[in-house]
This record gives sequence, structure tokens and C-alpha cells, in this order.
Amino acid sequence: MAKAFDTGRIDPAWPELPDGEHPLTELLGPVQGNMSPFGDVEFPLAEVPYEHPVTEINR
Repeated sequence: MAKAFDTGRIDPAWPELPDGEHPLTELLGPVQGNMSPFGDVEFPLAEVPYEHPVTEINR
């Protein structure tokens, strides 16, 4: 008999999808390699939405 199913090893980030649907993985992707975590953003960007923090030292 097979071992009991361990629910502690389920990935909590895995999406809940309707029956018959599959999340996009490297195996189902349209190109080789991993998918971009940025979605459909094209790089390089014309402008970077980042402002570097500046530390002001109190003396």
C-alpha cells in the first residue's frame, strides 16, 4: 500500500485553476527557458521607475 499523502509538501503558491486548465510552466511556455516574473514587459525600458534612497546623516 502507498504511503499517506503529506499535505505539508504542497506548494502554497501553486494557483487554483478550474478542471482541465494548467498553469504556465517551462514545459508549456512558448519559448525556451523560464518565464519572466515581470509579465509582458519589454526590456530595455525607456525609463526606469526607480528612485534610489538617499541617507541623510544627522550629526
